[in-house]
Order: sequence, then C-alpha cells, then structure tokens
Amino acid sequence: MTVPKLCWLDLREASDVGAVVEEALHQGIDAVLTDDPRVLEVLPPSIRRVLALPAVDETTDVGLADVVVLPHGADRALLRELHPKVEIGDWVEITDADSLDVACRSACSETWSVLHFHDPTKIPLEIVIAAATGAEGSIITTAADPEEAEIVYGVLELGSDGVLMKGREVGDATALRRAASGTHGEVELVELTVTATAHVGMGERACVDTCTYFDKDEGILVGSTSKGMVLCVSETHPLPYMPTRPFRVNAGAIHSYTLAADGRTSYLSELHAGSRITAVAADGRSRQVTVGRVKIETRPLISVDAVSPDGRTVNLILQDDWHVRVLGPGAVVLNSTELRPGDVLLGHLPTADRHVGYPIDEFCREQ
Repeated sequence: MTVPKLCWLDLREASDVGAVVEEALHQGIDAVLTDDPRVLEVLPPSIRRVLALPAVDETTDVGLADVVVLPHGADRALLRELHPKVEIGDWVEITDADSLDVACRSACSETWSVLHFHDPTKIPLEIVIAAATGAEGSIITTAADPEEAEIVYGVLELGSDGVLMKGREVGDATALRRAASGTHGEVELVELTVTATAHVGMGERACVDTCTYFDKDEGILVGSTSKGMVLCVSETHPLPYMPTRPFRVNAGAIHSYTLAADGRTSYLSELHAGSRITAVAADGRSRQVTVGRVKIETRPLISVDAVSPDGRTVNLILQDDWHVRVLGPGAVVLNSTELRPGDVLLGHLPTADRHVGYPIDEFCREQ
C-alpha cells in the first residue's frame, strides 16, 4: 500500500480566504499555511493549521497553530519556550550547494522541512530525498502549479512527502489533490470467471507502448464496455519466439475502454503519444503512466466472456494469439488462447456509466 501524499495549501495570496478554505476542507487538504493567526481561528482541528513567521520574539502570538514554520536559523529555542506544544517547521531556501546541504540536514533531523528550490531542476530535490531516506520527518516542497506538484510527488519514484502550493482561488485545492492522487492509488479488483471464448475473425487491435517499464504483475485494465474490464498483463514475461517488451501491453481491440487519468476512461483507439493511462498491479496498486505510442494493426481476434460473483458480465476482445496474456489471482499469467470456462481472471467493475469518458449517473445499456 502506498503512503498518501500530503497536500498543503498556502493561503497568503488567496483572493477569497473563506471560499478557498471551504474547498480545501471539502477536498481533504492536509494543511493550510498562513501568516495571519486570525485565519486559523475558523479552521477545525481536522486540518493541520500552519503558521509561517519571519522571526520570533517575546510577543509572538501563534494562535491556534499546530505547526509554526520559521526560516532556517531563526530562534527556535525561544519559540519552544513560549509555545512548547507547537511543532516547528524549518523553511529552507535552496539556491546553491551550501543551502542544499542545509536542506539535507534539515530533512534528516526536523519534524517538518519546508523546502523552496529557486532553480527549475529537480536534481537538488532528488539529493535531499536520497539523503533523508529512513528519516522520521516529512519533506514539504513548494510547487508553482499542479503540473509541478505532480512532478514533485514523483521525484525518485518516492517523491516529496508533500507539496505546498499557493491557493489563490477556488479550484486550486482540487487541482492539488488531483495531482497528489494522480501518481499512485488503488483500484478495486474482483475475480471474474470465464464463461465462454470465441474466435471472432479479423479486426484492428492496439498495442499500447508506454514510457515506463511495467512490473511482472502489472498491466492495464481493458474491456468492451465501461462497466467491466480485465487486467491485461504487460509483455514482461519471456516468450519463446520474441524478446520481452516490458513497456508494452497488447491490450485489445480498438473499440475497447481502458482507465485513463482522473477516473476517466479512454478508447484504445484514442490514445496517442502523451496520453496518460492507469497501470494496475495484481494487488490493486495503481499509478499513472505516459503513452509513448499506440500501434494498431489488423490481427485475428478472440472474444472472452466472464462473469463477476454478483452476476455482472464482462467482455474482452483480444488478439487471437497464444502470446497475448491476462492476469489471474495471485498474478498468475494466463495465455488468452488457452482460456476455458471456469478459469478465473482479475478485473475491475466501475460503478458509473460513461459519457465522453467521464463517469455519470444515467441509464446506459451496453451489449
């Protein structure tokens, strides 16, 4: 199971603090940061209240803050003396090798390290993450927008523990939460029992080549309808007549659906270089991967029908060839042409119908 990424929202430039906070609470944002203690007074204890201060003196009021973030080198001892129950965060500006060394030490020793990198390269963040491996504290890295946030969450595959992004207007909290959940997550898988297979003649099938190496128990979910999909394994397993291509899934006929980003579905025929789709492992772990190309060719096809424990039917049409494979429970690899009634596959049963890929609650029959 992956550790959830932290979402911190910076309210200091919010156009309407109340509206931005309301959205942050609705989206389950983990913390909000402000430099005004009064803003924290209206926040429930369910969200972490973070106060950013430039310095500390005898008159410092932290209000209801759970965490106070100070610039590196500020008088932390005085803050501990005045407010012993408040956690302290270390704000580090990284501009050169010396400040990068400071960030590494902070990440190794502090409860909260809030890091702001002035240059666009992510190599310094990689160094900090590597240096802090095994440390108990959390690294919160600033990001300018949701696109950068998604990159920060994925640096060195581990990623920063959290991202601090400015919440200027309504929509920013939702975008940050989406960036955090867009890299890793979980998909509910069910066991599907094969009821029939049939050779259905020639048609176009799509091989989806991604920019990522798949694990041996990993592939993409594919189905003829949006209500039922089968886990098609990547070409990571040896074949007798051709080399493995661990970046590829021989996915299915071009009409088929697969899971894309943001909970949407996409037709295999619509995928192209740069598309984002969901890779899923046999235990339900998922991550977003980028499509490098889609190779569509005419091949003989086989239709596989299956049923879920609650009676829902699923169909998948694949290339009719022994080397095209799907996954069963325990990540067992099954050759599509050898499937027989009674065999068990792994699949997913989305609960909503789809309109242009988006889930929608409406009547829709697919057959």
